[in-house]
Amino acid sequence: MTATTTTPVTVAPARAVRQPSARLRAWATRAPLLPALIFMIAVTQLPFVATLVISFFDWNALYPDARRFTGLDNYRQVLTDADLRHSVWTTVLLTATVVLVSLVLGLVLALLLDRKFRGRGVVRTLLIAPFLIVPVAAALLWKHVLYNPEYGLLNGLLHYVGGPQPDWISRTPLLAVEASLVWQWTPFMMLILLAGLQSRDHEQIEAARVDGANDWQIFRHLTLPHLRRYLELGALLGSIYIVQNFDAVFTITSGGLGTANLPYTVYQSFYQAHENGLASAAGVLVVIGSIVIATFALRVVSSLFREEVARS
Repeated sequence: MTATTTTPVTVAPARAVRQPSARLRAWATRAPLLPALIFMIAVTQLPFVATLVISFFDWNALYPDARRFTGLDNYRQVLTDADLRHSVWTTVLLTATVVLVSLVLGLVLALLLDRKFRGRGVVRTLLIAPFLIVPVAAALLWKHVLYNPEYGLLNGLLHYVGGPQPDWISRTPLLAVEASLVWQWTPFMMLILLAGLQSRDHEQIEAARVDGANDWQIFRHLTLPHLRRYLELGALLGSIYIVQNFDAVFTITSGGLGTANLPYTVYQSFYQAHENGLASAAGVLVVIGSIVIATFALRVVSSLFREEVARS
């Protein structure tokens, strides 16, 4: 018998596949977002940096060769000049009034829409409509359709009942601007507060009713504390936008009669007085104020998300 020997076959080890590093995978994931990031930096951050640099110069567009570095003099002038201080005060007063009145009216409308009634969807759509109108168109609507002393709707109603025919814009200019902004921003507040009302714990409300609590007690001790975060969010977001409002002031009063806020003063300094440095300093202050308010708004939003996650 012949013995056969088997030669062992050696298998070559497979080459180790190199895995991409975690940093490389992260960059590959973010790469599609780079064009959008570059575009955002080009259209937002670079102009702001240019504005910041110009704010340190005494720069009049009519005399470009006479520009010189002045440091913080433009900021000092913005904070000490009587007209500029008045525009800052007007901005604060306009923002606070519009935000507070819009929040109160928005809360009332949200409480009404939280109830079930026939045609609630139609009413909700009609109430949202003012917020969807272009701001300049809304200001023109109030200026010509409502405020006009000759053919305006307000004076038409007063004429029907035998009342006076005032010139609303000349007599109450700041109130005229505030009314148009309240009309436009009340739906925004209503939507935020309505979302808050619909996120309430209805079992808790039913338990309070069983224990004998009336509507006012439920609103004061349950609904209002629950809406605190939503009220803060509405106030902060409304302040961010209204502090920068330019359309209503420019369209209704053209910044006259003591209604010039800080954004309109920036426009006036830049396009009419050609004071690029002074206008840039005022604009930087507006941006800083908006960033401060936005920081608080983001904290409120994050706390709302944390509460929703904890509740779920």
